[in-house]
Amino acid sequence: MKNVFTHILLALAISAIALVSSRADDKTRGAQNRASGPKGGLLLEKTEPKAEFFLNKDRSAVITFYDAALKPVPAGAQTARLVVNAKGGRQQVDFEKKGDVLLSKTTIAEGDALPVVLQLKSNADAKPQNFRFKLDTSICGGCKRAEYACTCDE
Repeated sequence: MKNVFTHILLALAISAIALVSSRADDKTRGAQNRASGPKGGLLLEKTEPKAEFFLNKDRSAVITFYDAALKPVPAGAQTARLVVNAKGGRQQVDFEKKGDVLLSKTTIAEGDALPVVLQLKSNADAKPQNFRFKLDTSICGGCKRAEYACTCDE
């Protein structure tokens, strides 16, 4: 009986180590596969045209659109809303077209590593695409970008 119990414990320990190892690999792959936009923001690649989310120093946000070669293209009929889960409560930030980009109408709440959902529509009647990420503005030691747009695995 003692021998069976030892084998079960050993199997559980090996399974736990394998699970932790695979989770670490998933995180590394996610960072390596993430692209950063030309401004140093988060490139949202599943959009057409490609979109880059960038947080300015004054905590206003800008969304710039790019063609396949990452050359800027003017914003068209796209609309955007950012939902921020700040400590003081949920904040909804709408965007408006300013020149060739979408600019937030208000600034983003203070805080770091805030969970956000960016809802992007190709036009007012389209179904929104949701992009979830943590708006972590601390600077990565590896790629020197804000953590929300980090492309390395540090």
